[in-house]
Amino acid sequence: MSHIALYRAWRPQTFRDMVGQQHIIQTLQNAIREQRVSHAYLFNGPRGTGKTTTAKVLAKAINCERGPAIEPCNECDACKGITAGTVMDVVEIDAASNRGIDEIRDIREKVRYAPSEVRFKVYIIDEVHMLTTEAFNALLKTLEEPPGHVIFILATTEPHKLPATIISRCQRFDFRQVSLPEQTERLRQICEAEGIEAQADGLAYIARLSDGGMRDAISLLEQSAAFGGGSITLDGAVEVTGGLAAEQFGQLADAIQAGNAAMILPIVENLMQAGKSPDKCLENLVYYFRDLLVLKLAPGGRASTERIVDPERYQATAEAFSTERLFRMIDILNQYQNEIRHAALPQTIFEVALMKVSTVPDNGAERATSQASGSAAGSEEVTRLQQRIDSLERKLTELAKSGVRVEGASGAPEASKGGNRGAFRGAAGGGGLPRSTVKLDPYVAAAESQATVQVRNRWGEILQRVKDARITVHAWLVDGEPVAAADNTVLVAFKNTMHRETTEKPANRELIERVFHDTFGRPVHLATVMVKDWQAAFDTGPAKEAEPLQMQQQDEPVSGGKQPEWVEEAVKLFGEELVVVEDK
Repeated sequence: MSHIALYRAWRPQTFRDMVGQQHIIQTLQNAIREQRVSHAYLFNGPRGTGKTTTAKVLAKAINCERGPAIEPCNECDACKGITAGTVMDVVEIDAASNRGIDEIRDIREKVRYAPSEVRFKVYIIDEVHMLTTEAFNALLKTLEEPPGHVIFILATTEPHKLPATIISRCQRFDFRQVSLPEQTERLRQICEAEGIEAQADGLAYIARLSDGGMRDAISLLEQSAAFGGGSITLDGAVEVTGGLAAEQFGQLADAIQAGNAAMILPIVENLMQAGKSPDKCLENLVYYFRDLLVLKLAPGGRASTERIVDPERYQATAEAFSTERLFRMIDILNQYQNEIRHAALPQTIFEVALMKVSTVPDNGAERATSQASGSAAGSEEVTRLQQRIDSLERKLTELAKSGVRVEGASGAPEASKGGNRGAFRGAAGGGGLPRSTVKLDPYVAAAESQATVQVRNRWGEILQRVKDARITVHAWLVDGEPVAAADNTVLVAFKNTMHRETTEKPANRELIERVFHDTFGRPVHLATVMVKDWQAAFDTGPAKEAEPLQMQQQDEPVSGGKQPEWVEEAVKLFGEELVVVEDK
């Protein structure tokens, strides 16, 4: 018996024969029972899940001579004619090959006429998403005002390609993939009725490969039965479908676990010589490692082991991999599975994927080894870090005694309240020394000066010039606002630290200062500050008798020499943003 004959023999003829779509069947039967059948349905779902079959069963149920009935009798002339495809009032159209506006116009012309053989005219349009835009527009008019004797059933695997106006005029039913137990049971029934001897593992393997499509499962069943001469075994099903045998899975898993690329390549070459498909092998390998993961995370449950005959070896393989490594390996294989479908050299992609997962470090094992063998080294590291912290604390104590104070982020720096604001404020992530020091007192005093007003009035022009010169610099500078101008310097306050730091980069600063020069006709420098610091300084007002900040070590000014070592250590330990140096 050919596959087509086998599928037709087992194609559902009533609603109760449908597999895995009980929620849809119940809704349709209730509509028929209550005589509330819609004028348009949209059946959506993966291939082989029964969309077109359900449409034909529905057409028989509403046109059955003994109905409308929730189950067609399949004995009257109407049911037999619809099953055989001889009833002219039930039309099945393949939109993939009849996708133009002419075909839809022909439907529009014919729907006006009453059915001649049965109760309702039924138009089943398969792969409806393939229709052209013009055809959809023509169909829309018919769906808006359909005659009472016409029912449209649209079937598609890609509903997102349908116009929303079409979807809104249909009752939508989403067909789901048929579960493994349901598929396996139906395959077992077919084998019993056809006299085919089948192993349970072989049927489960076929059901897994069908990816939830009952039609594909029957096709694979036919292939496996023909290969095995009327019997189906796991090995035969694996061989005919191009999958990997249990020992091949084990060889690949051992090579990957050991990170042995030299072992992986010969295995792949042997698989290709045996006629295996690289993409199918990669798909099977994803399922294999998924099963290992299930076995590790749910050891008390039933792991899917359709491809593994030896449970003991399967358990041993699972224990050889950590959970974290299995997660990462599955992610990597899934990425390559998407690439291999369109690759010019699928075998090469398969080899690269295997070598990639073989290099994934087993962090779980590394942590266990580190905890087991590295306790002494860890103790030494802790001791060394503790000594360094003690040394820094002593130096910070000396720093406090000498009149220089270090504060945390929670306290407001006293320097911001005195005469020297903003001193030693460095860029985040800097190399230890502060990038710039800004005394805010002169700018606070000049906040309302004529120079400041002039800069504010021309700030829009300045931003436009910066944008014309380099739009990326403009994107950072636009976050700032000119708050004061003094001593041929414009002070810009920023709300965002990253925007300020990027603006302060030498190349960006040079461009902005060049724009200043072109705008004002003289050299003008740029200074920056955070809005919160400026607001604090402005609210306090100019300090009296401000003196330059000095911090000395061995009578050497800080501004002209190198920072004391204990200051640098403090900056490294706490970060520049948390260190404020004051002159008492």
